Amino acid sequence: MTLRQSPLDTEHRTLGATMVEFGGWEMPIAYPSGTIEEHLACRSNAVMFDVSHLGTVRVEGPGARERLQATLTNDLTKITPGRAQYTHLLDAGDASVVDDIIVWWHQRVGDSDVSDSDVFDVMPNASNTSRVVGAIGGTDTTSGRAVIAVQGPRARASVASVFPEAADVGRFRVATPNWNGVQCTVAGTGYTGEAGVEIAVPVDAATGLWRSLLAEGIAPAGLGARDTLRLEAALPLHGHELGAGITSLQAGLGWVVAWDKPEFRGRDAAIAERERGIARRLVGIATEGRRPARAGCAVSIDGQAVGVVTSGNYSPVLGHGIALAFVPPDTAEGRSVEVDVRGKSLPGRVAATPFVTR
Repeated sequence: MTLRQSPLDTEHRTLGATMVEFGGWEMPIAYPSGTIEEHLACRSNAVMFDVSHLGTVRVEGPGARERLQATLTNDLTKITPGRAQYTHLLDAGDASVVDDIIVWWHQRVGDSDVSDSDVFDVMPNASNTSRVVGAIGGTDTTSGRAVIAVQGPRARASVASVFPEAADVGRFRVATPNWNGVQCTVAGTGYTGEAGVEIAVPVDAATGLWRSLLAEGIAPAGLGARDTLRLEAALPLHGHELGAGITSLQAGLGWVVAWDKPEFRGRDAAIAERERGIARRLVGIATEGRRPARAGCAVSIDGQAVGVVTSGNYSPVLGHGIALAFVPPDTAEGRSVEVDVRGKSLPGRVAATPFVTR
């Protein structure tokens, strides 16, 4: 299989990034500074990630909002143009999460026909774009842009010197400002638990914007740091905490489902599960020492296997291992557990999430 490459691929290689396969793309997992340093820089200052591997499906024209409202779980009537919304696309049969999605809702600039000016940029996970298009229609515009996510407590202050209009975009807001005469789409979203913005920039301008941000002192960070950051924030990763056989309710994300909506894909199965109760739930586990649990490790209570780890890693902020795991729904916070890591028992406890709060 030929891996897709980001429009910023040459920039990563020039900076000495270690490149890996991710969701059918070749992307930087870390730069020479290393994942831990990149992680801590995001928590204390600002870093930028290339997340061009995330899909973009553009849905627009007559009936666009109605089509999304009838398919996705969340309620688009709760927001207006210029806002973003987190939502799920469910399997019609068992209500498992086909994909978790951010919808960026904006309007065509200069369009006088307000009724037909809505543009929805639906942002699926890396490998799910074709399935999302199959469910909602629209046009895959992934190849026409790069997406740069600037994250951290100083993200907006750092971006302001390069692209002040982007820095002004608030949390879960969406705008379409110009940078050097090129229209971009900017959202106050991210995947780190930190403040920041994500900038979708046309391919021809992507390298210029990346270099300008780099010159401002915003360090690049790879997908390794993005993963440890999202784990500290207890944010789900598709294929781990969400996916085939995993429902919104099991993942603790029932708030993403607008239960009063008369229609969305998988509604009957989702309501049936809510009525009978979930068989398992996602929890956080804090483990002792630096050695982390990993996805697939068994979780036991009093010597009896009761669950499985979905994601685990070392927390650079906390200095010990953290994990997410599915366990019986009545497993209480603070409960002692053991995690089987390659045949050795790793002590831990069920912990409150997010592990790190900002």
